[in-house]
Amino acid sequence: MALHIDIYTKDLDLTDRIKDYATKKVGKLDRFLSEIGECRVDLGYAKTARNASDRFIAQVTIRGKGFILRSEERADSIYAAIDATVDKMTRQIERFKGKHWRKRAPEVSEVMLETQAEEIDEEEAAPVIVRRKTFALSPMDEVEALEQLQLLGHEDFFVFYNAETSKINVLYRRRDGTYGLIDPIVG
Repeated sequence: MALHIDIYTKDLDLTDRIKDYATKKVGKLDRFLSEIGECRVDLGYAKTARNASDRFIAQVTIRGKGFILRSEERADSIYAAIDATVDKMTRQIERFKGKHWRKRAPEVSEVMLETQAEEIDEEEAAPVIVRRKTFALSPMDEVEALEQLQLLGHEDFFVFYNAETSKINVLYRRRDGTYGLIDPIVG
């Protein structure tokens, strides 16, 4: 049975060529995981992307009994974004199947599992902190923090001590050009 794929677009014309390409590429995922019940592909164009090479967006979501896997990639062409997303999804499926297989197969020898775990550890080494930075925080309100973010040229985020709440906050720029505020609660 062929995998049924639903394709949705945002700010992008879905041509037959794009539809055929996405269907062909994403359709190959059922070779890796046969339990896929639903497959959704979202394709889009973000004209406000900061980097011109990140304008085309491809997102693949697959659902099955007991799992949901999702991958999203951006590229300078819709075809490259689809390829990158399918590659990422393939890696996620392999990782999922590895975890799923290890849970379901108690008769597998421990030596085999340890060897497999070492291979996974080598592939996905934990990230390493390569730089630490210390700086003084001056109390300010959210409006001042927004001004500082823009004045300093920090386009991504700004950490500040919120004078109104007496807490450390993070002001960040969202992909759509608006701003968000992270207000942590220690709990």
